[in-house]
Amino acid sequence: MKAIIIMLLALVTMTGQAQTKDSLQLFVQAGDSCMQRYNTFEALKYYQQAFNMADTYEVRTKLADCYYKRGNYRETADLLKLVPEDSLSHDAFRQLCFSYQKQGDNDSFVFWASQLTYYYPMDGEVVANLILAHVKTQQPQNGIIHGMIYSQRDSTNILVNRALADAWFMNRDFTAAGKLYDRLLEQGDSTFNNLYSAGMCYSQIEDLERAYHYLQLAFLMSGMQHYGCAYRLGVVCIDTKRYPEGLGYLDLARQLMQPDTTIMKAITLSQGEGYYLTEHYQEAVTAWKEHLAYNPTSIATYYNIANAYAYLLKDGEQAESYYRQFLDLARKEEKPTEKLNQMIKSAEDWIKSFDLSRKLSQQKQRT
Repeated sequence: MKAIIIMLLALVTMTGQAQTKDSLQLFVQAGDSCMQRYNTFEALKYYQQAFNMADTYEVRTKLADCYYKRGNYRETADLLKLVPEDSLSHDAFRQLCFSYQKQGDNDSFVFWASQLTYYYPMDGEVVANLILAHVKTQQPQNGIIHGMIYSQRDSTNILVNRALADAWFMNRDFTAAGKLYDRLLEQGDSTFNNLYSAGMCYSQIEDLERAYHYLQLAFLMSGMQHYGCAYRLGVVCIDTKRYPEGLGYLDLARQLMQPDTTIMKAITLSQGEGYYLTEHYQEAVTAWKEHLAYNPTSIATYYNIANAYAYLLKDGEQAESYYRQFLDLARKEEKPTEKLNQMIKSAEDWIKSFDLSRKLSQQKQRT
């Protein structure tokens, strides 16, 4: 009798397990059918019911995939991070990584992307994003390591080369970055960013003709609307003695940009220099005066304006005014350089000479 009871219980258990297995498969199949029709809303219900019945790898990854396609990256990551790494499929591993990236969790993305590249080292998209994630944390050198390991086997992946070039740029190795941007452009990846960054690299290493070439192409590609590119191109033009062209770009940059004090300081200073070198002294003084509006403590600018009025525009009253403003600031310097001391002496000598001339003129008028 006891044996019969045991057999009956076993039969009931087996029947229950079979029914559970059948129900589980029905829920999974229903979820799969909904996913084929891109109906993630209904699929989520079926997969969740299946997951409540049995937490298997298949059900967990299908539920995670459904959450991922619905943009619920927190649930996706919570499901997949508990699966052993060596059990994750490539697609599931990628969803785990990118779920953290899409949530803005850069540190977790770096960790899981590093794990993924151990198992799948030739996933160029993940490698490229891993490089940029290191750049984001101000550690471009770590990104460069990942990029160089990948490039030893494949040096033609545009995504990796873009990210690696940006990492070299942020690491201030402008020669290495410039070479990679050149390679990208040779591959036909002639984006604004690549042209602009290449121009910036070559301006940093003082290969100014190449810088001019790339910045000019970048500015044209921007529809002549990128004020930063216009400014950089203007500076390069001034440095290569293309003065009228450079002044044109600087003026355009000024028109394009929003009132940004830092940029305006640089633009007005470069404009003043450009006008001065082309012997447009009144325009140079105007630009320098505008520079003072953004940078009122610029000692050298007061001195330059005073010199222009004193020796080139022959306006003694204005020269005296700006020399005195220069001296007010210069004498406050606790540790003046030798050059500043020379400038102070020159300004004082000019004022003394001007005062003497004025007194003599007044005496003549009285007599």
